Amino acid sequence: MLNFGITTRSFNGLSAEACAARMREIGLKCTELCFVFSDLNCWAYNGVADISVLTSETVRSAVETIRAAGVEIVSLGVFSNLLEPDAEKLEQVFAYYRRFIELAAENHIPYIATENGFVPGQRGICADTFESKFIYFRDNMVRLADMAAEYGVSVAFEPCVLDLTPSAKRTRDFLLQCGRENLKILLDPANMIANCDEEDMFKYLAPYVAYFHGKDRHVNDTYGCNLGDGEIDWAKFLSLYHRHTDGRPFILEYVKNEDCEEIRDRTFAFDRAAGC
Repeated sequence: MLNFGITTRSFNGLSAEACAARMREIGLKCTELCFVFSDLNCWAYNGVADISVLTSETVRSAVETIRAAGVEIVSLGVFSNLLEPDAEKLEQVFAYYRRFIELAAENHIPYIATENGFVPGQRGICADTFESKFIYFRDNMVRLADMAAEYGVSVAFEPCVLDLTPSAKRTRDFLLQCGRENLKILLDPANMIANCDEEDMFKYLAPYVAYFHGKDRHVNDTYGCNLGDGEIDWAKFLSLYHRHTDGRPFILEYVKNEDCEEIRDRTFAFDRAAGC
């Protein structure tokens, strides 16, 4: 059986208490905690939000509410920009990460989650800047991992075909170059499927996986879709999951509050088809 969850972003606008109640109702085992609640809302993708509301007390209250519903909190979702080119703004980014790391440590949450980051309008690989951007990104990730290690926290990095680590092999190479034991992978197969098949994802990344995102993608599309609406072979993927990473959290994203039961049932059907 999958160690199954849904990111709190799927319950955007609910209070922490209402979100926890929905998680219990759906039967979730785990979640990626992003602060999108009506009573604790400071989510910012690829940027830096005002997180003055994230006091130790408000975060502890939200965490305890979710855990009381029987849901494990795998990570705090940060997803800020490690490619921020402005030196002053980059320091703000790292101060932002540090606060989330502190909160993760205070609440015994093992991971903070992040992506590559990008400059709007410049996302992706350009031959003229690839080498310098890759080195800049790698050095910033090492700095982030070292910062997290000070608090006993790990970093779950989510690679993507749109960014500097667009395949499973390139991501494995990146991890080895960083050389940090507390740097792990948040493996979203939808982010990899255009550049590698299901087997390659596990061939190169299985030893490093912290947890999974569950969503889908058509191989020619820029953005993902709900699990089962794209071109990933989910029976094959979940068979490999059970063979190589059984028990790691598998957390749906892109689902909405109104369709989460449907996508949950679809996921379980694929899991049964995997024969595990």
